[in-house]
Amino acid sequence: MPRPRTHDEALRVRLLDRAGELIATEGATALSLRRLAADAGTSTTAVYSLFGGKPGLVRELYVEAFHRLGTRLRAVPTTGSPAEDLVLLGIAYRESALADPHLYGVMFSGAIPGFEPDDEATAHSRAALAPLLEVITAGVEAGVFLDSDGTMAVGCWGIVHGLVSLELLGNLPPGLDVAAAYERALRANTLGWTRR
Repeated sequence: MPRPRTHDEALRVRLLDRAGELIATEGATALSLRRLAADAGTSTTAVYSLFGGKPGLVRELYVEAFHRLGTRLRAVPTTGSPAEDLVLLGIAYRESALADPHLYGVMFSGAIPGFEPDDEATAHSRAALAPLLEVITAGVEAGVFLDSDGTMAVGCWGIVHGLVSLELLGNLPPGLDVAAAYERALRANTLGWTRR
């Protein structure tokens, strides 16, 4: 009878989430394998078995963060309207950040000093944002959007990233209906790129 696996996917995800939480709340220096294992109720042997050590853990955390974002963006159904699809992708981006705020800094804020993603990890990060490029390309080809040089993708990502960053850091005005204001900003941005 085969030995049961004790270092399974559930433990892997638990370790990654706890690593992200430690980095988000206490900074990268708080991430030690001993503490991570204790916090997750496992052993350092499990961490080494799953990730090979701290560099492997950090790389996998980065890849997992983008995997979750990409999964949420790819789950957005298309409506037949590139402008509406663009807004829905922006909403999904915010929802992803709010679901995993402990991973946002790992993806975009250089929360782990010295970490440089390898080519494969970089490919994962770019693949996560592919739905944005696909919607923009479809909109340009259909004559809905003005962009033809890539500026639109950067602008759209910039607005969602900026607003989400402000929200996660608690820098929005008190009493603001964030979801409604966010969607209005997305719609205004999209309108600016739309042929009229």
